[in-house]
Amino acid sequence: MAAESHCWFLTGSQGLYGPETLEQVERQSQQIVDQLNESGQLPLQVQWQPVLTDSEAIHRVMLEANADSSCLGVIAWMHTFSPAKMWIRGLGALQVPLLHLHTQANAALPWSEIDMDFMNLNQAAHGDREFGYIQTRLGVARKTVVGHVSDPSVAARIGAWQRATRGHAAIRRLKLARFGDNMRDVAVTEGDKVDAEIRFGVSVNTWGVNDLVAAVDAASDAEVDDLVQEYGDLYDVVPELGVGGERHESLRYGARIEAGLRHFLTDGGFGAFTTNFQDLGGLRQLPGLAVQRLMAEGYGFGGEGDWKTSVMLHTIKAIGAGQPGGTSFMEDYTYDLTGDKHKILGAHMLEVCPTIAGDRPRVEIHPLAIGDREDPVRLVFTAASGPASVLGICDLGERFRLVANEVDVVPPDEPLPKLPVARAVWEPRPSLATSAACWLTAGGPHHTVLSQAVGTEELT
Repeated sequence: MAAESHCWFLTGSQGLYGPETLEQVERQSQQIVDQLNESGQLPLQVQWQPVLTDSEAIHRVMLEANADSSCLGVIAWMHTFSPAKMWIRGLGALQVPLLHLHTQANAALPWSEIDMDFMNLNQAAHGDREFGYIQTRLGVARKTVVGHVSDPSVAARIGAWQRATRGHAAIRRLKLARFGDNMRDVAVTEGDKVDAEIRFGVSVNTWGVNDLVAAVDAASDAEVDDLVQEYGDLYDVVPELGVGGERHESLRYGARIEAGLRHFLTDGGFGAFTTNFQDLGGLRQLPGLAVQRLMAEGYGFGGEGDWKTSVMLHTIKAIGAGQPGGTSFMEDYTYDLTGDKHKILGAHMLEVCPTIAGDRPRVEIHPLAIGDREDPVRLVFTAASGPASVLGICDLGERFRLVANEVDVVPPDEPLPKLPVARAVWEPRPSLATSAACWLTAGGPHHTVLSQAVGTEELT
């Protein structure tokens, strides 16, 4: 994402108020923008645009917003009354996210000073209702935020929306590489890739696994040496994998997978990928450590060919960039149904992102019954405790559906010495019974994204 990415601030009015009133509208809308930019809660700069008073100007600015790759979204506010038919062409043309800010220039009413000039100028209370109606009539997707911009909660909600615009921009330009197809006979990982590109903009295509193998084999020994050194600096490497250890070559091959996979993704301009343990070609290990580390860099990933979850992981990572907490590929595995708070133990075969780790990860090697390859190396850790979101996306044929559950990640009740994979334990809200029943009824998938950086405010 370009460092200069920003959003535009559009102020609606109309010409009949005359130049003096419109000059006041201009000054006050600029003040609103200044307050937002000075709030310290916005990840993107807000750029003020000239006040809009007619259909042609509105249509033109929407087309300009679409064409400016650094404009990730527009904020619209009706300072006065702006007849909504003027906005029909412009809203119909807009292709970037829209936030409707229902605010006004002043927080408090100057009761003893109010006259008809004041009433003429400060008409957002009904001007925005006119604007809200036309958005609903046109079926325009938008986020609506209500309140004065001096209220920190208002700025925080706008900041959350801005982070969501980063996700929108990321998915619109995303290229995903599928190494092989999806796991055989699985339903929910299937989906309409053409429809996904029409709706979201993401390009999803398949490459042979041996195309990746060629890149892995071409990785240099120097690259492998550097990665092995990095592993020792960042993680606790078990002695058998360390330099001089009896299984050090397995660690070096894991590093070679990482180097080759990164080259393949970088050279192809990919931001997301999938693998499938049923289609490993000439790979000697199921990619584990490499996948975990690439996820930590922001790449999307889905196991068993699950490209939809991979797309969502990359998107959620773009939304949550710079926020505290991590985001990972995840899968609901098994339950603890005792006590008042029932829990879910989530994990995957190998591929859980270390950005969610609550402790220093260990690099370990263990057998894996699935995949019929050499024992793979992987990072082992337990996720940090705290509030999080669990997200799933599924293809219902006529549309895609996003399913989300607010959860609380908690420590395991007891140590897990015999579970050699990265994992997370969480308590679903309001309860496991309610959340699971709703998830099942909605047709939510078994592969998910667990995020402690992105919540329902960004998603709505």
